[in-house]
Amino acid sequence: MGEGRPASFYWLAAFFGLFVLFLYGPMIAIFVLSFQGPTGGMTFPMNGVSLHWFGKLWSGGGIVDIKSAFWRSLQLGLTVMLITMAFSVLAGLAFRKRFKGQNLLFYVTIASLIVPSIVTSLGIALQFRLFDEAVKAYAPGFIAEGYATAMGIFSSGLGAHLTWALPFGLLIMFAIFNRFDGRLEEAARDLGATPWQTFRHVILPVILPSLIGVGLFGFTLSWDEIARSSQAIGEKNTLPLELQALTSTVTTPEIYALGTVTTGVSFLVIGLALATILSLRARQARRGSDAGKGMV
Repeated sequence: MGEGRPASFYWLAAFFGLFVLFLYGPMIAIFVLSFQGPTGGMTFPMNGVSLHWFGKLWSGGGIVDIKSAFWRSLQLGLTVMLITMAFSVLAGLAFRKRFKGQNLLFYVTIASLIVPSIVTSLGIALQFRLFDEAVKAYAPGFIAEGYATAMGIFSSGLGAHLTWALPFGLLIMFAIFNRFDGRLEEAARDLGATPWQTFRHVILPVILPSLIGVGLFGFTLSWDEIARSSQAIGEKNTLPLELQALTSTVTTPEIYALGTVTTGVSFLVIGLALATILSLRARQARRGSDAGKGMV
Protein backbone atom coordinates (compact mmCIF):
# COMPACT_ATOMS: atom_id res chain seq x y z
CA MET A 1 0.00 0.00 0.00
CA GLY A 2 2.92 2.35 0.65
CA GLU A 3 4.53 1.86 -2.75
CA GLY A 4 4.45 4.74 -5.22
CA ARG A 5 2.88 4.67 -8.62
CA PRO A 6 4.93 3.16 -11.46
CA ALA A 7 6.54 5.45 -14.02
CA SER A 8 4.11 4.19 -16.67
CA PHE A 9 1.25 5.82 -14.78
CA TYR A 10 2.78 9.28 -15.13
CA TRP A 11 3.66 8.74 -18.80
CA LEU A 12 0.10 7.64 -19.54
CA ALA A 13 -1.32 10.54 -17.49
CA ALA A 14 0.83 13.00 -19.45
CA PHE A 15 -0.25 11.42 -22.73
CA PHE A 16 -3.90 11.67 -21.72
CA GLY A 17 -3.45 15.32 -20.73
CA LEU A 18 -1.93 16.11 -24.13
CA PHE A 19 -4.79 14.30 -25.83
CA VAL A 20 -7.39 16.35 -23.91
CA LEU A 21 -5.49 19.54 -24.74
CA PHE A 22 -5.38 18.56 -28.42
CA LEU A 23 -9.11 17.75 -28.37
CA TYR A 24 -10.40 20.82 -26.53
CA GLY A 25 -7.55 23.30 -27.07
CA PRO A 26 -8.97 24.90 -30.24
CA MET A 27 -12.38 25.34 -28.61
CA ILE A 28 -10.81 26.95 -25.53
CA ALA A 29 -8.72 29.27 -27.72
CA ILE A 30 -11.82 30.39 -29.66
CA PHE A 31 -13.68 30.95 -26.41
CA VAL A 32 -10.88 33.12 -24.98
CA LEU A 33 -10.29 35.13 -28.17
CA SER A 34 -14.00 35.94 -28.48
CA PHE A 35 -13.65 38.20 -25.41
CA GLN A 36 -11.07 40.51 -27.00
CA GLY A 37 -11.40 44.27 -26.93
CA PRO A 38 -12.69 46.41 -29.83
CA THR A 39 -9.22 46.54 -31.42
CA GLY A 40 -8.52 42.83 -30.94
CA GLY A 41 -7.33 40.56 -33.71
CA MET A 42 -7.67 36.91 -34.66
CA THR A 43 -4.62 35.60 -32.75
CA PHE A 44 -2.88 35.88 -29.41
CA PRO A 45 -1.84 37.99 -27.55
CA MET A 46 -5.21 39.46 -26.67
CA ASN A 47 -5.77 43.19 -27.02
CA GLY A 48 -8.05 44.02 -24.12
CA VAL A 49 -10.99 42.13 -22.62
CA SER A 50 -14.62 43.00 -23.32
CA LEU A 51 -17.98 41.80 -24.65
CA HIS A 52 -17.69 44.07 -27.69
CA TRP A 53 -17.83 41.33 -30.33
CA PHE A 54 -20.82 39.64 -28.74
CA GLY A 55 -22.70 42.94 -28.77
CA LYS A 56 -21.78 43.56 -32.39
CA LEU A 57 -22.79 40.05 -33.32
CA TRP A 58 -26.21 40.27 -31.66
CA SER A 59 -26.92 43.74 -33.06
CA GLY A 60 -27.37 42.19 -36.51
CA GLY A 61 -25.16 44.72 -38.23
CA GLY A 62 -22.06 42.56 -38.39
CA ILE A 63 -20.98 39.54 -40.35
CA VAL A 64 -24.29 37.68 -40.08
CA ASP A 65 -27.84 38.30 -38.94
CA ILE A 66 -27.39 36.25 -35.77
CA LYS A 67 -30.97 36.66 -34.65
CA SER A 68 -32.49 35.16 -37.80
CA ALA A 69 -29.90 32.42 -38.32
CA PHE A 70 -29.89 31.47 -34.65
CA TRP A 71 -33.70 31.36 -34.52
CA ARG A 72 -33.91 29.23 -37.67
CA SER A 73 -31.42 26.70 -36.34
CA LEU A 74 -33.10 26.63 -32.93
CA GLN A 75 -36.54 26.06 -34.42
CA LEU A 76 -35.27 23.34 -36.73
CA GLY A 77 -33.34 21.63 -33.92
CA LEU A 78 -36.35 21.60 -31.60
CA THR A 79 -38.59 20.27 -34.38
CA VAL A 80 -36.13 17.48 -35.17
CA MET A 81 -35.88 16.69 -31.46
CA LEU A 82 -39.64 16.34 -30.98
CA ILE A 83 -40.17 14.27 -34.14
CA THR A 84 -37.24 12.01 -33.29
CA MET A 85 -38.56 11.41 -29.78
CA ALA A 86 -42.10 10.66 -30.97
CA PHE A 87 -41.15 8.34 -33.82
CA SER A 88 -38.49 6.56 -31.74
CA VAL A 89 -41.02 5.65 -29.04
CA LEU A 90 -43.65 4.56 -31.56
CA ALA A 91 -41.13 2.47 -33.49
CA GLY A 92 -39.77 0.95 -30.28
CA LEU A 93 -43.27 -0.12 -29.28
CA ALA A 94 -44.07 -1.44 -32.76
CA PHE A 95 -40.88 -3.51 -33.08
CA ARG A 96 -41.58 -5.37 -29.84
CA LYS A 97 -43.80 -7.67 -31.90
CA ARG A 98 -43.03 -9.37 -35.19
CA PHE A 99 -44.75 -8.06 -38.32
CA LYS A 100 -44.35 -8.52 -42.04
CA GLY A 101 -41.49 -6.52 -43.52
CA GLN A 102 -39.96 -5.75 -40.14
CA ASN A 103 -36.36 -6.47 -41.12
CA LEU A 104 -36.64 -4.57 -44.41
CA LEU A 105 -38.07 -1.52 -42.65
CA PHE A 106 -35.29 -1.60 -40.07
CA TYR A 107 -32.48 -1.76 -42.62
CA VAL A 108 -34.03 0.92 -44.79
CA THR A 109 -34.27 3.20 -41.75
CA ILE A 110 -30.64 2.86 -40.71
CA ALA A 111 -29.28 2.86 -44.27
CA SER A 112 -28.92 6.65 -44.13
CA LEU A 113 -26.16 6.20 -41.53
CA ILE A 114 -24.08 4.37 -44.14
CA VAL A 115 -24.74 6.59 -47.16
CA PRO A 116 -22.35 9.61 -47.30
CA SER A 117 -23.98 12.76 -45.99
CA ILE A 118 -23.39 14.80 -49.13
CA VAL A 119 -25.02 12.08 -51.26
CA THR A 120 -28.10 12.16 -49.02
CA SER A 121 -28.24 15.94 -49.32
CA LEU A 122 -27.94 15.84 -53.11
CA GLY A 123 -30.59 13.11 -53.35
CA ILE A 124 -33.11 15.13 -51.32
CA ALA A 125 -32.35 18.27 -53.33
CA LEU A 126 -32.88 16.35 -56.60
CA GLN A 127 -36.23 15.00 -55.40
CA PHE A 128 -37.49 18.46 -54.54
CA ARG A 129 -36.25 19.91 -57.84
CA LEU A 130 -38.15 17.21 -59.72
CA PHE A 131 -41.22 18.04 -57.64
CA ASP A 132 -40.82 21.75 -58.42
CA GLU A 133 -40.58 21.03 -62.14
CA ALA A 134 -43.68 18.83 -61.99
CA VAL A 135 -45.66 21.56 -60.22
CA LYS A 136 -44.62 24.19 -62.73
CA ALA A 137 -45.39 21.89 -65.67
CA TYR A 138 -48.66 20.30 -64.61
CA ALA A 139 -50.22 22.48 -61.90
CA PRO A 140 -52.98 24.94 -62.77
CA GLY A 141 -51.78 28.31 -63.96
CA PHE A 142 -52.73 30.27 -60.85
CA ILE A 143 -50.62 27.86 -58.75
CA ALA A 144 -47.62 27.59 -61.07
CA GLU A 145 -47.48 31.34 -61.66
CA GLY A 146 -46.42 32.32 -58.16
CA TYR A 147 -44.71 29.05 -57.30
CA ALA A 148 -40.96 29.15 -56.57
CA THR A 149 -39.81 26.01 -54.78
CA ALA A 150 -40.89 23.57 -52.10
CA MET A 151 -37.40 23.47 -50.64
CA GLY A 152 -37.01 25.13 -47.27
CA ILE A 153 -36.05 24.82 -43.64
CA PHE A 154 -39.06 22.76 -42.63
CA SER A 155 -39.47 20.70 -45.80
CA SER A 156 -36.28 19.50 -47.48
CA GLY A 157 -34.11 20.74 -44.60
CA LEU A 158 -36.17 18.94 -41.99
CA GLY A 159 -36.13 15.73 -44.03
CA ALA A 160 -32.34 15.90 -44.42
CA HIS A 161 -31.81 16.34 -40.69
CA LEU A 162 -34.20 13.52 -39.82
CA THR A 163 -32.23 11.10 -42.01
CA TRP A 164 -29.36 11.71 -39.59
CA ALA A 165 -31.06 12.05 -36.21
CA LEU A 166 -33.92 9.56 -36.45
CA PRO A 167 -31.83 6.36 -36.93
CA PHE A 168 -29.86 7.13 -33.75
CA GLY A 169 -33.08 7.60 -31.81
CA LEU A 170 -34.49 4.34 -33.14
CA LEU A 171 -31.38 2.35 -32.22
CA ILE A 172 -31.42 3.74 -28.68
CA MET A 173 -35.10 2.96 -28.15
CA PHE A 174 -34.75 -0.54 -29.62
CA ALA A 175 -32.03 -1.25 -27.05
CA ILE A 176 -34.18 0.15 -24.23
CA PHE A 177 -37.26 -1.88 -25.14
CA ASN A 178 -35.20 -5.05 -25.56
CA ARG A 179 -34.34 -4.76 -21.85
CA PHE A 180 -37.82 -3.71 -20.77
CA ASP A 181 -39.45 -6.02 -18.21
CA GLY A 182 -42.79 -7.03 -19.69
CA ARG A 183 -44.03 -8.22 -16.30
CA LEU A 184 -44.62 -4.59 -15.36
CA GLU A 185 -47.16 -4.23 -18.14
CA GLU A 186 -48.80 -7.54 -17.23
CA ALA A 187 -49.19 -6.38 -13.63
CA ALA A 188 -50.78 -3.12 -14.81
CA ARG A 189 -53.24 -4.97 -17.05
CA ASP A 190 -54.12 -7.36 -14.19
CA LEU A 191 -55.02 -4.32 -12.12
CA GLY A 192 -57.40 -3.11 -14.84
CA ALA A 193 -55.23 -0.50 -16.55
CA THR A 194 -56.09 0.44 -20.13
CA PRO A 195 -53.36 0.40 -22.82
CA TRP A 196 -53.01 4.19 -22.54
CA GLN A 197 -52.82 4.05 -18.73
CA THR A 198 -50.21 1.30 -18.98
CA PHE A 199 -48.11 3.43 -21.29
CA ARG A 200 -48.62 6.64 -19.30
CA HIS A 201 -48.00 5.28 -15.79
CA VAL A 202 -45.75 2.25 -16.39
CA ILE A 203 -43.83 2.38 -19.68
CA LEU A 204 -43.19 6.12 -20.01
CA PRO A 205 -41.69 6.66 -16.52
CA VAL A 206 -39.26 3.79 -17.12
CA ILE A 207 -38.07 4.93 -20.56
CA LEU A 208 -38.24 8.68 -19.90
CA PRO A 209 -34.54 9.20 -19.02
CA SER A 210 -33.55 7.38 -22.21
CA LEU A 211 -36.15 9.34 -24.17
CA ILE A 212 -34.57 12.58 -22.98
CA GLY A 213 -31.26 11.25 -24.26
CA VAL A 214 -32.89 10.59 -27.64
CA GLY A 215 -34.13 14.18 -27.68
CA LEU A 216 -30.63 15.39 -26.84
CA PHE A 217 -29.23 13.40 -29.75
CA GLY A 218 -31.85 14.80 -32.09
CA PHE A 219 -31.25 18.43 -31.17
CA THR A 220 -27.45 18.38 -31.13
CA LEU A 221 -27.18 16.42 -34.39
CA SER A 222 -29.45 18.97 -36.07
CA TRP A 223 -27.90 22.00 -34.40
CA ASP A 224 -24.42 21.53 -35.90
CA GLU A 225 -25.32 19.70 -39.12
CA ILE A 226 -23.62 21.02 -42.26
CA ALA A 227 -23.14 18.31 -44.89
CA ARG A 228 -26.77 17.19 -45.09
CA SER A 229 -27.95 20.80 -45.03
CA SER A 230 -25.61 22.07 -47.73
CA GLN A 231 -27.77 21.16 -50.74
CA ALA A 232 -31.19 20.67 -49.20
CA ILE A 233 -31.78 23.62 -46.89
CA GLY A 234 -33.27 26.03 -49.42
CA GLU A 235 -32.69 29.77 -49.71
CA LYS A 236 -32.08 30.60 -46.03
CA ASN A 237 -29.09 29.10 -44.27
CA THR A 238 -28.88 27.66 -40.80
CA LEU A 239 -26.33 29.02 -38.34
CA PRO A 240 -23.66 26.32 -39.01
CA LEU A 241 -23.84 27.03 -42.76
CA GLU A 242 -23.46 30.75 -42.12
CA LEU A 243 -20.48 30.05 -39.89
CA GLN A 244 -18.86 27.82 -42.52
CA ALA A 245 -19.31 30.44 -45.22
CA LEU A 246 -17.70 33.10 -43.06
CA THR A 247 -14.58 31.21 -42.00
CA SER A 248 -12.65 32.21 -45.13
CA THR A 249 -13.69 35.87 -45.26
CA VAL A 250 -14.03 37.24 -41.72
CA THR A 251 -11.00 38.93 -40.18
CA THR A 252 -12.38 40.00 -36.78
CA PRO A 253 -13.05 38.12 -33.52
CA GLU A 254 -16.77 38.39 -34.30
CA ILE A 255 -16.62 34.91 -35.81
CA TYR A 256 -15.12 33.63 -32.56
CA ALA A 257 -18.05 35.15 -30.68
CA LEU A 258 -20.41 33.32 -33.03
CA GLY A 259 -18.58 30.04 -32.42
CA THR A 260 -18.76 30.60 -28.66
CA VAL A 261 -22.51 31.23 -28.83
CA THR A 262 -23.24 28.07 -30.85
CA THR A 263 -21.04 25.95 -28.61
CA GLY A 264 -22.65 27.46 -25.52
CA VAL A 265 -26.11 26.48 -26.75
CA SER A 266 -24.95 22.88 -27.22
CA PHE A 267 -23.53 22.74 -23.70
CA LEU A 268 -26.69 24.34 -22.31
CA VAL A 269 -28.90 21.70 -23.94
CA ILE A 270 -26.62 18.91 -22.68
CA GLY A 271 -26.66 20.35 -19.16
CA LEU A 272 -30.45 20.68 -19.12
CA ALA A 273 -30.84 17.11 -20.37
CA LEU A 274 -28.47 15.69 -17.73
CA ALA A 275 -30.14 17.71 -14.98
CA THR A 276 -33.56 16.44 -16.06
CA ILE A 277 -32.36 12.83 -16.13
CA LEU A 278 -30.81 13.12 -12.66
CA SER A 279 -33.99 14.74 -11.35
CA LEU A 280 -36.14 11.93 -12.77
CA ARG A 281 -33.92 9.26 -11.28
CA ALA A 282 -33.96 10.94 -7.88
CA ARG A 283 -37.74 11.22 -8.09
CA GLN A 284 -38.08 7.53 -8.95
CA ALA A 285 -35.75 6.62 -6.07
CA ARG A 286 -37.87 8.64 -3.62
CA ARG A 287 -41.04 6.96 -4.86
CA GLY A 288 -39.45 3.53 -4.42
CA SER A 289 -38.34 4.43 -0.91
CA ASP A 290 -41.78 5.75 0.02
CA ALA A 291 -43.42 2.62 -1.38
CA GLY A 292 -41.09 0.44 0.68
CA LYS A 293 -41.89 2.37 3.85
CA GLY A 294 -45.60 2.05 3.12
CA MET A 295 -45.32 -1.72 2.86
CA VAL A 296 -43.54 -1.85 6.20
